[in-house]
Amino acid sequence: MARKHPKHGPYEDLRHEDEAPAAPPPCWLCGRPTGKTIVWHHPVPKSRGGRDVVPMHSICQQTLTVNFTNSELQRYGMDVEGLLADPAVRKFVDWVAKKDPDFTATITKKQR
Repeated sequence: MARKHPKHGPYEDLRHEDEAPAAPPPCWLCGRPTGKTIVWHHPVPKSRGGRDVVPMHSICQQTLTVNFTNSELQRYGMDVEGLLADPAVRKFVDWVAKKDPDFTATITKKQR
């Protein structure tokens, strides 16, 4: 099957020298700017029919998956304020607010 666009062609670098790189998008959960690594998270899990993706830090995504089941995430949907109402998530967001955008750590599993 033929390629839609040539591998090497006139569109190699669409950015000009005078253009500044785009600012990183803010994290959907904590609101801090994302760092070098951006995780594209499905607020409604794909297994539950979710199609939309949002930019997040990996540590923020880990926090959501530890504190909520797929069914709970499906119920919240795109409502970030509902997720932030959970005391564990609010405590995490307040703690991580002072950290560097590329900060990462191990998240302990919630006892169910």
